[in-house]
This record gives sequence, structure tokens and C-alpha cells, in this order.
Amino acid sequence: MTDLWPRLEPLLAQVERPARYLNHEFGCVCKPQADLRFCMVYPDTYELGQANQAVRILVNCVNAVEGLAAERAFLPAVDMIQLMREKDIPLFSIESCAPLREFDVVGITLPHELAASNVLEVLDLAGIPLRAADRGPEDPLVVGGGPCAFNPEPYAPFFDAIQIGEGEESVPELCQLVRKLKGEGADRTRILRAVADLPGHYVPSLYGWRSEAEAQEAGSWIEPLVPGVPQRIDKRLFAGFAQSPGWEPNVVPFTEVVHDRLNVEVLRGCARGCRFCQAGMMYRPVRERGAENVVSSVLCGLQATGYDEVSLTSLSSTDHSQVEQILTQVNQECAGKGIRVSVPSQRLDSFGVQMAHLVAGAKKGGLTFAPEAGTQRLRDVINKNVTEEDLFSALDAAMEAGWRRCKLYFMIGLPTETDEDIKGIASLSQRVLDRMRAVVPADQKGSLALSVSCAVFVPKAQTPFQWDGQITPQEALRRVQLLRNSVKYRAIRVGWHDPATSFVEAVMSRGGRECADWVEAAWRRGARFDAWSELFNEQAWRDAALEVGLDVDAVAQRTFSTDYVLPWSHVTTGVSPAFLAHERELAQQGKVTPDCTFERCAACGACPTLDARNELARPRVSGGSNAHDQQSYAERTGGAPLPMTAQEMEEYHGRS
Repeated sequence: MTDLWPRLEPLLAQVERPARYLNHEFGCVCKPQADLRFCMVYPDTYELGQANQAVRILVNCVNAVEGLAAERAFLPAVDMIQLMREKDIPLFSIESCAPLREFDVVGITLPHELAASNVLEVLDLAGIPLRAADRGPEDPLVVGGGPCAFNPEPYAPFFDAIQIGEGEESVPELCQLVRKLKGEGADRTRILRAVADLPGHYVPSLYGWRSEAEAQEAGSWIEPLVPGVPQRIDKRLFAGFAQSPGWEPNVVPFTEVVHDRLNVEVLRGCARGCRFCQAGMMYRPVRERGAENVVSSVLCGLQATGYDEVSLTSLSSTDHSQVEQILTQVNQECAGKGIRVSVPSQRLDSFGVQMAHLVAGAKKGGLTFAPEAGTQRLRDVINKNVTEEDLFSALDAAMEAGWRRCKLYFMIGLPTETDEDIKGIASLSQRVLDRMRAVVPADQKGSLALSVSCAVFVPKAQTPFQWDGQITPQEALRRVQLLRNSVKYRAIRVGWHDPATSFVEAVMSRGGRECADWVEAAWRRGARFDAWSELFNEQAWRDAALEVGLDVDAVAQRTFSTDYVLPWSHVTTGVSPAFLAHERELAQQGKVTPDCTFERCAACGACPTLDARNELARPRVSGGSNAHDQQSYAERTGGAPLPMTAQEMEEYHGRS
């Protein structure tokens, strides 16, 4: 493969943070004699991508297979992109400084909707044709995956294949299949047809795209163009997660990255059932690594990398059934070594006094809690399943343990939200500050800090709120101003996300294949790095919509009935559409659904569809002050709640 380093090195003195582009970091792997070469790309800068756990996991999984080599690549920063274009240097991998277009397979993760324009920047900078239809025999197979793959259509024309679900097994399988077929002399068409038969793989070129009227009549937006391709693509699940080691080879970067610490994933999945949360539906069922696995992984990782901080990561780490045992053992092993242990995702109803002391450590930064809504009515609508008393109990525990800074996360624009709910955010925030002031000593009141952050609700695919539209950016700003006017305490800082970027997210989250033209038109008008507030180009997106004739306001803001066939209906997380529709009905009624890892099976369908079940290290017992305080179903029955069968699930929804 071509070594671009001699051409690249002279550029490094002219750019910011040249360490972004250096190879040979501690822990990296290079396999020059491999039969097939795979490059994993994160479509943003090194600082963001190197911290991404999926990149690390998938590179390690491919490198673990004999004859396969995996490398990493990241989108250079704007200054480097400009120089590379001037000098005609294509995008390169970190490990061998080789051009992306010389790899056999290029994987691009889709971490969030605002990365769409960066995907095109990656392909163009690499010299790879933007659209799969324009690629030839010498071009690599371009494969997408990640959270946004659960509505693959706005990205579909740019990818040869899109992987749905978890990649620990599916990415190496794909690479081995491509290696085998290339060795047999197979052409691109034959390879793509074979990829379509791999479970969890969607090959967009093998499907036509119907009009809206045709889709509603046929029950699907896609029409197979080749006999035998699957009509529905279920996500892949890594069934061995709970037994897999939490520690694996870890690259230690030369330069500081976000979340620059050792990350150990303690559990995967969340069954809390927040109705706006895509991740909660996407990663079901819940699978926990045992305490012994987690503790040994932490100790191995700290010794191997030299980090002085470890983060126990997941969607809801304090829900882990052995979290207190894990934290106690890790704290004991790390005592006196200057190592900080953090739990970034903390549930209000499981953050008690014991938990507060276990995660406190010597250095106490800020704590973040997410009530999401300002009134109990709206929290019930979104199935948040926490109360104000949960919040106040968590605050009391945190203040007692020595914390003095707190951030509260809320959403505005949630379905059924009224102005009273907005005012409720202000009222709750003020009562939180009052509570903080009441429980800390008088001489420490000046150190208290409370901030409120508001995001605009984005209707996500594969959630109960996928049928609900987003409020307009103008209405979002009105509600933000109402909130600001309603907060009477000057000590409370109120921040909010830009409604314009949330609007682009909503279009990408809900759109069909026609959105690909919009993305390309926006990129050609200069859109890139849209997640960076200083680089977001709203006008490029608005002008692009006019150019391609796409009513983006309708895409983001239309509300549908639950019998409307959505553009991603051919892709599933394992959670049944009937469950999502039922949850939306319960939301309208203000009724909640309990977490199946504490109570009975909720009939979401993930376990029977994926032939899996929740895997808990031990029965879960909630530590909060809500109804989960009672003895859990799992504890009463001596194990994790059993999933419903498909027949039981159908009967349950029939009764409901």
C-alpha cells in the first residue's frame, strides 16, 4: 500500500494539533501482511473519534482474526483538509498512513445525524465516489453502521452496505466474506449480493424506492430488485457480551481527546423505556458484565495504559445490579494511587447516599441529572419514571458527599408539552437550588452552582415518538424565552441547544431516501462539521432544500397515525412496531410502563425476535423512592424476568 507519510509530514508544522495525524501511538496494531485490509472511519476529528468505543471495539475484533487487518482513520480538521486538497493528498489511515481508497473495506460509523455532511467529506477527500452506483472494481466496499443506521435511507445511496446493530461478530464476518469472494475472483455485484444474505446487512442498491402512496399501500417503502433478498432486516446482537472481557487492547493517544480516560463498558442496553430514547430501544435486551469481570478489566486497563481515571460506561451504569460491589472493590484497589473512578450515567432513582459516597472520589466535579421534563405529568408521558422526590433525594446525597455543582438536563417540545410544563422547568430548577442551599453549611453556599440545559426534542426512528413531529425552530425559541423569563434566580444559568441544528437532526432522523440528495446539495454548498456550532451552516441546508425541492419542514414536523408506514419500517431493533404504537397510546393517556429488569416483561418483543433475554449479574433491586422500592419481580422469582413468547406478546397487545 502507498505510504503517504513523506508527503504528509511537511504539512504538520502548518496546522493546529499535528499530533492528530501521527501514527505509532502506544497500543496501536499494524498487520502489513494481512490478506484483507479494513479501515474504520469516524467522520469527525481525532479528538472525538479516538474516544469512541465503537471504533476501538470493531478495530480490535477485526485484528483478532488471522489474515485480517484493521486500521483507523478520522476526518482532519478544516485547516488540514484545506492543505491536503491543495497538495492533492487523499485521506489516510493512522496506522500505515495509507490512502483509504486502497483498502478492501472502509467502514464509516454514523454516530449522530449531524455527521451526515462529514460522511461525504470523508469520501470525497479519500477520492472515493460519493455514490455507491458510481464505484468501480478498484474502489473499496463502503459500509455504514452505528446509531443512525436504524433509519438508513438518508444515507443509503452513499453506502454499498449498511450494518444494522452490534458489530462485534458481523464486521469480521463481512470482512471474511469479502476476502473469500475476492479470492475467488468475484466481481462487485456478486459480493454485494452475498453481503445481503448476511444477517443484519442492508444493501440499498438491491432495493428500489417507492413513492409515499405506493409505500402506504404496499406496507414498505423498499421494493426488492433482486429475488431472494430479505424484506426485513433485524439488527445483529452480540450475544456474548455479558461473558466477554471488559478490557481489550486500548490505544493511548499522543494528544488529549475528549473523555481522555480508560473506559470500561459495564453493561449494554437499557429497559427503562423512555419513549423519546432511541438508544433504549436500540440496544435491548439488557446484558451485564459481572463484577469480577469489570473489576479485573479496570485493573488490567489501568496497568496497561497508565490512565489515572476510569469511567464505568453504559446507558445507565447505576442500574447495574452489582454497581455498589464494583465501585467498592475498585475504590479499594485504587486507594492511595490518585486514580479517579467516574460513573457518567447516573439515574435519579438509584443515586442514594451509598452511591454518592462510592462515586465521590477525591476530586468532585459536577453532577448531571436528567429529569427531562419540568412536571410529573409530562415525565409520565415520556415514561421517565422518576419523581421530584427522587431528584431531591439524589441532591441531598450528593451535597452530603461533598458535591457543590449540578447540571439538570431537560427537553423542550416533547409531545403534549404546554407552557405550564415549560414554567415547570423553571419552578423545579428554583426548588432544586433552594434544596441545595438548605443542605450545605452556611460557609459553603457561595460555592454552589446550578445550570440548566435544554435540548429540543428530536423524534427518533424506532421509538414510540417516531410518529410525532418536531416543533418549529421559531416555536422552540419562544419556549426557550418563556423558560428564561420564568427563572427568577440569577444564580441559575440556562443554556439551550440551537433549534436550527435540532431541525437538521429531525429531518435526517425521519426522512427517506430522497434526503440523500438534500445532504449532497448541502455538502456541495459548504456544509460540514455541522455538530460544531461555530461551523454549522444553516443557510447551506435551507438553500439545498430549495435546490432539490424537498419540503424539509414537513419531514421534521408532520405527525402521523401509528398505522402510517414509516421510511425505516424494513429495519428493526427487535422491538415490535405494535409495542411502539402501544407505548405511544399510553403516552397520550399519561400512563407509565415499568422497566422489565425490575418488574414483569413489558412485551417489547426484543427477546423473542432476537432469540435472547436480559442477562443480569444478579436480580436487580431499585434503590430509589418510587414504586420500584418494593421487592422486584426478579427478586421474587429468583432470577431475571422471563420474556414473553411471541404468542403471549400478541395476546398481551390484544388485551391492551
